Amino acid sequence: MTDSRTEMIQQRLARELSPVSIDITDESAKHAGHAGAASGGGHFIVNIVAEAFRDKTLIQRHRQVYDAVDDIMHREIHALSIQAKTPDEV
Repeated sequence: MTDSRTEMIQQRLARELSPVSIDITDESAKHAGHAGAASGGGHFIVNIVAEAFRDKTLIQRHRQVYDAVDDIMHREIHALSIQAKTPDEV
């Protein structure tokens, strides 16, 4: 079963970036007891492949991902680890 936070992240990334593929891993359980976890925010790994990243720097790609989930950052998400590639980089 997919976590509702994972679904929220996936929906926002799909809407904003139209990815070719996306894989989100919820690692929140590994961070139990961590100060950020106490607020309820989760720790996630996002692997996303999208044409939207073409000709973008690593920082620009990460900013695109953060912009897509901005409304749930610090509430549903405490930390994101991002791997963002174009289709021909896979």
